[in-house]
Amino acid sequence: MLFQHIYDKSLAQASYLIGCQKVGVAAVIDPKRDVDTYIDIAKQNNMKITHIFETHIHADFLSGARELAALTGAEMYLSDEGGPDWQYQFAHQGLKDGDKIEMGNLVFEIIHTPGHTPESISIMLTDTPASKEPVMIFTGDFVFVGDIGRPDLLEKAAGIKGTQDVGALQMYDSIKKFDALPDYIQVWPGHGAGSACGKALGAVPSTTVGYEKIRNWALQYKENKGGFVDYLLADQPEPPKYFAMMKKLNKVDRPLLTAVPKLNELSTSALMDAMEKGIKVIDTRNKTDFAAGFIPGSINIQGNNAFATWAGWFLTYEEPFILVADPSQLDDLTRKLMRIGLDNILGYISSVSVYPEALQTAKMIGFDDFKAKLNDNNTQIIDLRGVAEYNTGHVKGAENVFVGTILQNTDKISKDKDVVIHCQGGDRASIAYSLLVKEGFTNVTNYSPGMNEWLAKGEEVIS
Repeated sequence: MLFQHIYDKSLAQASYLIGCQKVGVAAVIDPKRDVDTYIDIAKQNNMKITHIFETHIHADFLSGARELAALTGAEMYLSDEGGPDWQYQFAHQGLKDGDKIEMGNLVFEIIHTPGHTPESISIMLTDTPASKEPVMIFTGDFVFVGDIGRPDLLEKAAGIKGTQDVGALQMYDSIKKFDALPDYIQVWPGHGAGSACGKALGAVPSTTVGYEKIRNWALQYKENKGGFVDYLLADQPEPPKYFAMMKKLNKVDRPLLTAVPKLNELSTSALMDAMEKGIKVIDTRNKTDFAAGFIPGSINIQGNNAFATWAGWFLTYEEPFILVADPSQLDDLTRKLMRIGLDNILGYISSVSVYPEALQTAKMIGFDDFKAKLNDNNTQIIDLRGVAEYNTGHVKGAENVFVGTILQNTDKISKDKDVVIHCQGGDRASIAYSLLVKEGFTNVTNYSPGMNEWLAKGEEVIS
């Protein structure tokens, strides 16, 4: 058996390629959209991809199942569980609880594990030459290392009312199925630490059923349904805005993108024409470089592992946009945007020097001045972190306005007082600073070191 774990750090998303070396065929589970990765692995191992599985209709990334099927001719095997509202609207082989799919010497057994979503399945793998007992289970967003999938996304992100309590109860029943599995089975989940699909995911890539029975909080509540539901729904992080669109696009018959696009470099005149039309400029440089000089009205979303997530908060799927990025980063950034379906890139500029007018600089503040501002009645302190982070511990007097929803909450930010913004380590504060300046705020200062420096200096927090 060939086994490959493919991990996308930008979305903390795992996919898998499993091959039967005897007959030279392979399956891919939960593929990302830039599918050349899987095709290259199969080629290197003289295998043909013939099967594509998905554990559920994903919310946090745009599945590459249909692109991979178009390029390889592989069959898609997708859940037909969950009822009429949870059916994929394109041709596929439907899967139900208990189904077994043979691929050479390998057997994939389907277990319906609803909770995160109604149609979610887990996929048990048996390598028959090695043993008649299963060796692995691919759990998607059902069981993670140390955590389980959240059932509130449909309600909070997709606006489907009344689903989180139902999902939590379904998850409780699904956990009973997991608890009945043999301890030795390896668990390979769909996400790792940093994903918004849970609240406390572990950083290691895999676990075992037996270990999760010992250390996963959900397995400790298996005889306490009320406590299980309450804990599962409490303190979940804010679901990114783009999740609702992913649910739609992963379900319907959408246009395919079977290759990574090459971006056009824009001239000064093309840049200025686009900006006059209101087209957004996304500056992907480091926050320090951005602060030292940026194009007025541009938005700083650094091209790091969180790039796609934050882009999904502030870009729509209809509008074109421009990137400020070094050419060496373009393939990586384009792939990250592809993975959440943000394909409408008008072009890029490699340097802010292309902009023919004066650059702006950010107003920054250091620790001593920040501390002094706390006692100034003419200063408003804004903590940009998520609600759960804020409630865990914040600077006394700071008000919470989550950066992802700041444009919907500008009325909470004073136009008369001095405003000092901060987050944990400065990345979100740089996003918020650029957005507020774009919205016309001239009274904002950025305390970039944020809570990291505040805590490192032993300063007091309240909760």
